[in-house]
Amino acid sequence: MTDAAMEMKVTAASDIEVDRETLDQSIHEFAGPNGDYYVNAFHKIHDATSPVPNTFNLWAAVLGPFWSASRAIWGMFWTFLILEIIAWVQIGRGAWGNPGADFADRAARQQERADELLSRAAAATEQADIDRFTKLAENIQKAADTSLERALAAQSEATGILLTGLLMLLVFKLVQGFYADRIYEKQYSNWRINPDSVESGRSTRNIVMGAILIAAIGPLIVYKFTVNASLPLLDAFPEKEVSAVFLGEGGGTLFSALANWMEARIDAAAAAGGDVFDGIVAGVRSVLDALTIALIGSPWPVVMLVICVTAWRAAGPRVAIFTAASLAYIALLGYWDVAMETVALVGAAVILCVVFGIPLGIWFGKSKRAYRAAEPVLDLMQTLPAFVYLIPIIAFFGTGNPPGILATIIFGMPPVIRLTALGMRGVPDSIKEAAVAFGASKWQLLKDVEIPLALPSIMTGVNQTILMCLSMVVIISLIGGGGLGKEILEALQYAAKGPGLLGGFAILFCAMVIDRIVQGAFRREDEKI
Repeated sequence: MTDAAMEMKVTAASDIEVDRETLDQSIHEFAGPNGDYYVNAFHKIHDATSPVPNTFNLWAAVLGPFWSASRAIWGMFWTFLILEIIAWVQIGRGAWGNPGADFADRAARQQERADELLSRAAAATEQADIDRFTKLAENIQKAADTSLERALAAQSEATGILLTGLLMLLVFKLVQGFYADRIYEKQYSNWRINPDSVESGRSTRNIVMGAILIAAIGPLIVYKFTVNASLPLLDAFPEKEVSAVFLGEGGGTLFSALANWMEARIDAAAAAGGDVFDGIVAGVRSVLDALTIALIGSPWPVVMLVICVTAWRAAGPRVAIFTAASLAYIALLGYWDVAMETVALVGAAVILCVVFGIPLGIWFGKSKRAYRAAEPVLDLMQTLPAFVYLIPIIAFFGTGNPPGILATIIFGMPPVIRLTALGMRGVPDSIKEAAVAFGASKWQLLKDVEIPLALPSIMTGVNQTILMCLSMVVIISLIGGGGLGKEILEALQYAAKGPGLLGGFAILFCAMVIDRIVQGAFRREDEKI
C-alpha cells in the first residue's frame, strides 16, 4: 500500500471517528439523563440488520407508561396505559372481584320469586290454583338453580382470570421493554430534523403530568370494573347536586334554568327585531317568487326546452341528452311542479350565497386578519348540525320557504367564501407587482388580474355551494319548505318506500343535471383560457 493510500485511509477513519463523536454528543443532548445508555442503544439499532429488537430497556418495562410520559412519547403512553389497565382489570377481577356476581344476583331474584309463588300456592284454596303456582315455582326454582351453578362456575374461574391478567401484564411489559428504544430512536431522528417541534430529555413537567394521568385514570377504571357495587358518583354525573350548589335547593336544574333564560332572550330579540327579520324574509321571498314565476309560471315545454338548450351550449350534446331524459322522468312521474319549486329554492339560495359570498371571499383573501376572525364562524356554519340552527331560524323568521332558504344559505355559503379566498391568495405576487408597475389601479388589478386568475377556484366554490344547497332540500321541509323535500318527508312519515325512492331519484337527477351543466360550463371556460 502506498503512502498516499495509507494517508487517505487514516483520514477516512479519523473522519468517521469525528462523526461518531458528534453523533454521540447529539444523542447525549437529546436524551439528557442516562445518555450513555441511549448512545449504546441507538448505535445497536443503527448497526442492526434484522427487524427483531436487539435492545431491552429495563426501566421502560418496569415503569411502563410512566417512562413513556417522562420521555414525552405520548402515543406509546396512551397505548400501553390502556393495555395495562385492561390487564389490571383482569387481575382485579380474579383477585378481589366476583366474576359470578351477576349470576348470583339473578339467582337470588329468581329464588325470591319462587318462594313467593310457593307461598301463594300454600294460601290458595282451589286445586287448579295450587297446581299452577306450584308448577311456576318449580320452573323458576330450576332457573335459580341454573343461575347459581353458573355463578359458582364463574367464581371458580377467578384463578384463571387472575393468571390471564398477570400474563397479559407481563407481555405488555416485555413489549415495552423491547420496543422502547426503537420508538425513542425514531423520536431522536425527528428531533434532529426539527428540534423545535420535538421534545427532548426528561422533563419534570412530563413526569408530573404522566403521574397525574396514571393516578387519575388507572385506579378509577380498575375499581369500577372489579368492584360489584361501585360508588354511585362513578356511574352517573351528580347533576342535581351540582345544580343545587349553583341554584340552591328547589331551584331546578342548570339545564332548565339555562334553557329558560335562552328562550326568553330569543323571544325578546325576535320581538325587538321583528321589522328587520320581516324585511329579510321579504327580500328572500322576492328572489324566490321571481324564480318560481320563471320556472313554474312559464309553459312547461318552454322551460324544458330552455334547460336542454342550456345544457347543450354549456356542456355538450351528451349532457343535453341526459338532461332531457332526467326531465322526462320528472315530468312523467308527476314531479314537474315540485321539482321546479325545488330548483327555485336552490336557485334562490345559490344566488344569495354567490352575491354575498364572493365579495366576502375576496375580502378575506386580501385580509388575513379578517379571515382569521371569520374562520371560526365559517367552521360553525359548516359543522353545526342543520337541525340545531333550524330552531333560531324558526324563532326569528317563522316557517315556510323563505326561512328554509335562509337555513340553506347558512349551510351552503362557506364553500364559496373559502374557495374564493383561497383563489385570491393563490394569485402570484409577481403578476400583481407587474400589473401595478404598468399603472393598474386597485380596481383594475382586482377586475382584470386577480379575479380572472382566481376564477377556477371561485367556480369550484360555486359548484360546491350548489350541491350543498341541494343537500338541504329534505331538511328544510321540516320547517314547512316545499318542493321534492316535502314529498320525501311525507314518504318517511308514512313509511312509503316506493314514493320515497321515486322522489329521491328525482332529487338525484336534479342534482346531477345542475352539476353537469355547471361543470361543463366551467370546463369550456378553462379551454378558452
